[in-house]
Amino acid sequence: MSEALLASETPGAGAATAPAPASGARQFWRRLRTQRAALVAAAVVALLVLVALAAPLLTALEGQDPTSYHPGLVDSARGGVPVGSFGGISADHWLGVEPQTGRDLFARLVHGARVSLGVAVVATVLQVAIGVAVGLASGLGGRWLDQTLSRATDVMVALPLMVLALALLAVVPSGFPRPVLVALVIGFVGWGGIAKVVRAKTISLKSLDHVAAARLSGWGGVRIARRELLPALAAPVITYAALLVPTNITVEAALSFLGVGVKPPTASWGQMLTSADVWYQAAPQYLLLPAAALFVTVLALTVLGDGVRTALDPRAASRLRIGTGRKREDAS
Repeated sequence: MSEALLASETPGAGAATAPAPASGARQFWRRLRTQRAALVAAAVVALLVLVALAAPLLTALEGQDPTSYHPGLVDSARGGVPVGSFGGISADHWLGVEPQTGRDLFARLVHGARVSLGVAVVATVLQVAIGVAVGLASGLGGRWLDQTLSRATDVMVALPLMVLALALLAVVPSGFPRPVLVALVIGFVGWGGIAKVVRAKTISLKSLDHVAAARLSGWGGVRIARRELLPALAAPVITYAALLVPTNITVEAALSFLGVGVKPPTASWGQMLTSADVWYQAAPQYLLLPAAALFVTVLALTVLGDGVRTALDPRAASRLRIGTGRKREDAS
């Protein structure tokens, strides 16, 4: 036995027979690669992000912009219905024009992707940053700090977002950029859920031996959080953040639809739906296109988030394999 121990401690011993364990990133990609739905969703999300980033280039290629009015392309005698078939689709206007104003629908759709995705991503970053900080402080702090932060988290979870948005709109100057305001409102209000997740995980982790050893060695709370807890919290935080993005897109669309979010002439999918609710019979594409874009984006992000959760959680991946194996055995 002693010889075996010495051989195992000798550098290079058994290197020819024992392969090096795969890195965390390689294991994650290996698990994610087995989920076709998640890969398709990732491709859809990548395409949407590419369209949003290249929106100025795409509209320049079409020769239009999202704010220019074209009154000659709508029939004022019929209330502003687009002239021509299928909402005014032509070589100059690939998806037609907006009723009443004649603004190019393709340009507003791709620029709306920039606003909707940008607001959702910025809000998610704020939620994750605040939620992780509050959750770590609550889990590592004393009883008084934990109770104080937990009550504050409960208040933020129960706080109605729409009411707070209306209150902020009453005090924020109208010149303040509305997409930035919506992102800040969603980010500073919606961090309660991730704070609860981080707090629960921190409480379970700080009782482990390596964390207790770090505390006994005199490490401060910030160093323990950075060196011992944050690596273990990466998987649940990334999973929660991946599922927050589609939720925030829906919230931004709802705020814009209710008239308290992004305002014209800035293009947003929710703002487009606000103006399209009375045109679904005369110009159905004006309603269907932003609704379809919103549906596809939320669905793809949700499927991708679920795939990321399964890939980051080995227990979930093993349960998935066991369930698949049982189904195959039953079928045989």
